[in-house]
Amino acid sequence: MKKEMVKSIGVLTSGGDAPGMNAAVRAVARTCLNKGIDVYGVMLGFKGLHEGQFYKFNRHSTRNIINVGGTMLKSARFPEFADPKIREEAIEQMKKIGLEALVVIGGDGSYHGALELTKMGVNCIGIPGTIDNDIPDTDYTIGFDTALNTIVDALDKLRDTSGSHQRCTILEVMGRTCGDLAVNAGLAAGAEIIVTNHTGFDEQKIIEQLRLSKASDKKHAIVVITEHITDVHELAKHVEEATGFETRANVLGHMQRGGRPSARDRVLASRMGIKAVELLEEGKGGLCVVQHGEEIESEPILTLFEHKRQVPQGMYDDVLKLR
Repeated sequence: MKKEMVKSIGVLTSGGDAPGMNAAVRAVARTCLNKGIDVYGVMLGFKGLHEGQFYKFNRHSTRNIINVGGTMLKSARFPEFADPKIREEAIEQMKKIGLEALVVIGGDGSYHGALELTKMGVNCIGIPGTIDNDIPDTDYTIGFDTALNTIVDALDKLRDTSGSHQRCTILEVMGRTCGDLAVNAGLAAGAEIIVTNHTGFDEQKIIEQLRLSKASDKKHAIVVITEHITDVHELAKHVEEATGFETRANVLGHMQRGGRPSARDRVLASRMGIKAVELLEEGKGGLCVVQHGEEIESEPILTLFEHKRQVPQGMYDDVLKLR
């Protein structure tokens, strides 16, 4: 017996925004429309799903958004979605408009919601939208490349002023528990020291390395550190006291999430959006779209929760070779 084709698909963005999310929304909407599938945008993520905030796309809905940062569908934290009763109420909202399946664009927290809905009979496909690149089993997440370029641009500018004033500059970048942004940005910008959860934080080693740099007549230094590891302003004080290097700390913050998505993020988001619709069309759910090399594939969401993404050791080794 032939499986009945999906007739209506929704798309939402959840968690932190990431450049390229709009390109993914556009790809989902246009792919659905080209296949004769009704497509709805869900405003404010899972919160809007629970409240029934739906927007039906047409041919004109996604004009001029592929190059826009942020998310046109908006996003909101909604921890209440962990409650099965809340999810049941959200499914009832979907039934009111005949919404059969969902594409969920976000990070690992969003994937939990997508998996639980799939278990309750609503097929969901996850697309990795997070600047941190902390989703296992995919080479890259949507937004990572744009955020990386934002950080590198900031480091280039900080190097200019560090060199002019013969300073040590410490820059805190995002990434949560993943060091991809710090390592890639540090390597691209020629940082002397990179600190992530993988390297561990040893203040005395950092100070000793900077003391050696100053003793070898280096006029300035750059330190890149992943967020939540230490207070970078306190670290800057300790470095200056111990090394004599005039030291300044900078926290780039949410600037890393904004801006026009890079070409790489737009292409990745577009290809992932197409793949998500194709998977739902096949009657599949509980999967996430991933990039392996140049191929766009899928993996069970459940397998992503079994391990954490690790930055290849070789990248850390290469940083040391260029110090």
